[in-house]
Amino acid sequence: MEPMTTVSEVIDHLKKEGYTVDFNLKANCLECSGTSLQIHPEDFVIDKHYRFEGLSDPADEAVVYAISSPKHDLKGTLVNGYGPSSDPLTDKMIAALRERPL
Repeated sequence: MEPMTTVSEVIDHLKKEGYTVDFNLKANCLECSGTSLQIHPEDFVIDKHYRFEGLSDPADEAVVYAISSPKHDLKGTLVNGYGPSSDPLTDKMIAALRERPL
């Protein structure tokens, strides 16, 4: 398998692995795109992440999270900027997940 070098390549790959839900960040949860289902930090885990660094422009930095929720039988992705373009609320949600013992 060739290395994935773009966000869209990673998202396409993850969709083939079953990560089909597009998660949107809300104040204290993730919301499934197209529905009103809200998933709170205690209900999901980050399975893996992919970080992209812009070669010449820091605004090109991003991270893609592969997230699963056994409670809701869902798998999906969340994309966030990285570095100066990151969303602080997303970072807070991700930090909360990392601190939770598995």
